[in-house]
Amino acid sequence: MKTVRKLVIVLVVIGGVFFSDSLMAGDPIRKLGRGFCNVGFGVLEIPLCVYDTNQEEGGLAALTYGLFKGIALFVAREGVGLTEIVTFPMPLPNCPDDVLEEGWGYGPMMRPEWIIDPSHNAFNIFYQDTAMVN
Repeated sequence: MKTVRKLVIVLVVIGGVFFSDSLMAGDPIRKLGRGFCNVGFGVLEIPLCVYDTNQEEGGLAALTYGLFKGIALFVAREGVGLTEIVTFPMPLPNCPDDVLEEGWGYGPMMRPEWIIDPSHNAFNIFYQDTAMVN
């Protein structure tokens, strides 16, 4: 009987923390989706970093620095994605939705928030009229 009572108390406390109105001010579902996107498409960091470095510094830099930077950002994005999936129901420190704010929130742990943003939109697939290639 004491075990059941302790279990009920623990569940009530956890439910109160996760489903409190003050904590649900952000968007935990967006955080969950962002986490799955980071885990599923994080490997795109490698070709994107190679492409960006090639555009800014040339081919040799892209084959060396761009490749290693892409691999490092791929590993970081995978780790951030897993963290966001596991912690989606709770806000994290220094993750506000607005970049200029401070405190706890459901905002991104890594910028840019999504792997594909308007500056990396080849062939108008994700964002209309911002294609890298005509």
